[in-house]
Order: sequence, then C-alpha cells, then structure tokens
Amino acid sequence: MQFSRRNRLKVTILHLFVLCSAQHSAHSETRQVNGIVGTFLSFPERVLKSGNLLYGDLGNIAQVYPVKQSNTNLVKRFKDRLHWNNVTGFFTLSDLQIDDSGVYTLENADEDEGKTTHTFQLTVYYVLSKPQVTVHDNISCTVVCSVENGREVTLSWYKGGEILNQTSSPDLNITLSLPLKVDEQNRDSYRCEAANPVSKESADVPNSCIESDPSKVTDGDERTRGSLIIAVICVLVASGLVGLAIYLKKRNRHSHAGI
Repeated sequence: MQFSRRNRLKVTILHLFVLCSAQHSAHSETRQVNGIVGTFLSFPERVLKSGNLLYGDLGNIAQVYPVKQSNTNLVKRFKDRLHWNNVTGFFTLSDLQIDDSGVYTLENADEDEGKTTHTFQLTVYYVLSKPQVTVHDNISCTVVCSVENGREVTLSWYKGGEILNQTSSPDLNITLSLPLKVDEQNRDSYRCEAANPVSKESADVPNSCIESDPSKVTDGDERTRGSLIIAVICVLVASGLVGLAIYLKKRNRHSHAGI
C-alpha cells in the first residue's frame, strides 16, 4: 500500500512538472503582430492588476500598479503614445512608426495565477501607394510597372488569376520596376499588383499600345482603311463624271455650230 502511494506521488509530481513546462513553453513563445505607420496597436494580452511592458534593450517602458494605476512615460520616445486602459487591461501604442518595430515583453503579475510572460514581435509597415504602369515601347506593346520599395514589398504581374513574374529587393531606397510584353488584344486581362503584409494595390495596362504588325491589324484599323478606299473611289468616280459632262457639253456645242 505504501509503495502504491509513493508511485502515485511520483506520478503527481511528474504531471505537475510537465504542466509547468508546457505553460512555460507557451508563455515564452514569440507571437508576430503587424502594425501600420500612423495608426495604433493594442497588444493582445491584458494586465489587470500589476505588471510591466518591456521593449528590446530599453527594458521597462511601462508599469502597472495595483488599484488601477500606471506609468507609461518611462521612456521619452514612447511618451504620450503608450497608454494602458484600466478597464480592459490592454496596452495601446499609437502613432506607430517604422522604428517601433521590435520585441515587446508583457509581464503580468497576478497573486492568484502567479507571474506570466508574453512576447510579441511587432513589425510596422507603410501602406503601399498605387503602382504606376507606363508604356515603354509602343511597337512591341511593352509596359513597365513601378512602385516605391518598402519592407517586404513584392511587385507582380498577373494575367487573370495566373502570376506571370514577380520582383522584390532588400534595398528599401530604390523603386521596384517590372517590365512585361502584353498582348494588345487581351490587354484588359493584365494587372500589376504591389503587396506587403498589411496592404495591396493594383493597376491596369494603359490603353496606348500600337501594333505595327500587319497580321495584328484590328477591326477598327480595317474599317478606317476601307473608308479611305471608298472615299478615293468616290472622288475618282465624281471626277470622271464631271469630265464626261464637260466633254458632252462641248460636243453638243460643236454640233449646233455645224448646223
């Protein structure tokens, strides 16, 4: 009986160890959160009684005390932008900037549940501008799509739902450009798309390509050519009729003079 109790005690201790290890592992897991320049972000964990918010190498940037008090002005760069809501318990960082990106650690001290830690990797992005599509070569109907580069920006050409080509660059100070030779007859099926994790913008091919290949003459060109031919024929016929009328008139005069 004593052996059985001892085994049960060992099993209980083992279960507690596994549970604590699982909780520690869950708490130490880093969660990815994205933000947009100029907007705000609320970290998705609460501090209801007391705790701290830490940022990278700066350490503690905000504190929460019992009786619903807080100090969020510990670091100058976050002054008047970092707030703690004493009703919801959420920290909110407003007027986000690119250099706000980094690792934030939320420490929640609770007398009942003990201390818990949550880690967040915040990445802040710009909202993308609309890409510009310009005609590079009218003869071959080659167009170029371009957009200002930024963090994790990709520039892609699509035809319908199929991606044709794509480009990106780690150099954030350049303009991304992507050329494409399009089929003028199916121009409306193409689109250029710029995207990053928080936004997406697209642009269509402009209506200005001119095909010079006779085998690719459009119906409109055929109609124009036909109209010109008809106009020339009409002018020739009219000139012939006028000449014939003048000739007959002169002939009649000569006939009357002979009589």
